[in-house]
Amino acid sequence: MKPGLLLGLFLVLTLKLSAQTDSVTFRPNKINQFKLVPLPAIGSNPANGWLFGLAPSATWYMGDPATTKMSNFVGNFLYTTKKQWIFSSRSNIFLNENKTILIGDWRYFITSQPTYGLGSSTPNDPIENPNQPGVWWGEQQMDFRLIRFYEAILKRIGDSKFYLGAGYHLDIHSKIESFQDEEITGELEFVHDRYNSDLGFDTDKYTVSGISLNMVMENRDNSVSPYEKNFGWIQYKINPTFFGSDQSSSLLLMDYRHYINLSESRKRHLIALWGMGNFLVSGDVPYMNLPGIGWDMFGRTGRAYAQGRFRGESMVYTEAEWRFPLQQNKETFGGTIFVNAASFSSKTNNEKLFEKFNPGYGVGLRVMINKQNRTTISADYGFGQKGNSGFYLNVNESF
Repeated sequence: MKPGLLLGLFLVLTLKLSAQTDSVTFRPNKINQFKLVPLPAIGSNPANGWLFGLAPSATWYMGDPATTKMSNFVGNFLYTTKKQWIFSSRSNIFLNENKTILIGDWRYFITSQPTYGLGSSTPNDPIENPNQPGVWWGEQQMDFRLIRFYEAILKRIGDSKFYLGAGYHLDIHSKIESFQDEEITGELEFVHDRYNSDLGFDTDKYTVSGISLNMVMENRDNSVSPYEKNFGWIQYKINPTFFGSDQSSSLLLMDYRHYINLSESRKRHLIALWGMGNFLVSGDVPYMNLPGIGWDMFGRTGRAYAQGRFRGESMVYTEAEWRFPLQQNKETFGGTIFVNAASFSSKTNNEKLFEKFNPGYGVGLRVMINKQNRTTISADYGFGQKGNSGFYLNVNESF
């Protein structure tokens, strides 16, 4: 069955189930009215350079705010100084009385970014890989296009904080081209091409298409900018060839976030903790579908490093952030101090998880533009190892 047909069937099934199980009543002049922030985007990060365009965000309620959590959407419609086009939408939608959650991640990229090889020990500058003679190690440029459609529907278990459900996931990478800058000489093979050819994947286009089983614990007071409680997500993704994948595979994602309030009178003063693991369980996936830094749903892992700076068959990530208000009696301005670390495995370089960590740290400024819904503009600067650093401008908290 073709991925496009699966996508259509999944959309029809999602809409049908939602219509059958949740009746939604909108009440004019209440807080559940749709609130859109059409934010102009002027920012910078290591993977894209300077970005220009729109980064709209929206919050709304799909039912009575007393019994329904706030839904949110974040979009990007951007052009960058590296001649990239980035279109994306990410959403968490809570239907009436939180009976159903819809989690969406849709993207279309005409983009480029460097890759450095697999594992946590990859250098910045390109050299020959001592563990893989004849192959580049370190920075290598890549152009590619990406079509991504991820959508999951989860049903609440009774009156608990737990949800079970299924999802459909499609990634199509195409028009992939690896190259080196003109001033770099050498006849070595690109790591992306060697990895794919060794495992029987094409080097210029590949597809991963499959379904997922999901369990979510949603206990946060607000998914846009949490002040307390916790969130957990376990996802087992299966990518069989009869769903359109080039090869069969499976991956496991585990994500947990905890928010410790430091002041009852100023709930914005808190410690936020995040732990995540992403593991290739069976089979093989193409190079760009391996777990990588900055490739989580909202692209927030690894502040201090460019998206894709580290990649491997398995990934473990952890982060801690101190969030605090900067005004005595107002909530408009806030600050943050964060530290993070990631570890990646690589069969090619005989590198195991936890053998090496890549730490990052930094500071950030928060501007709350909608106090009722806690919509926030975040600006962070992160510092990593070996001269890696970056500026990050986003909508809402990092996690």
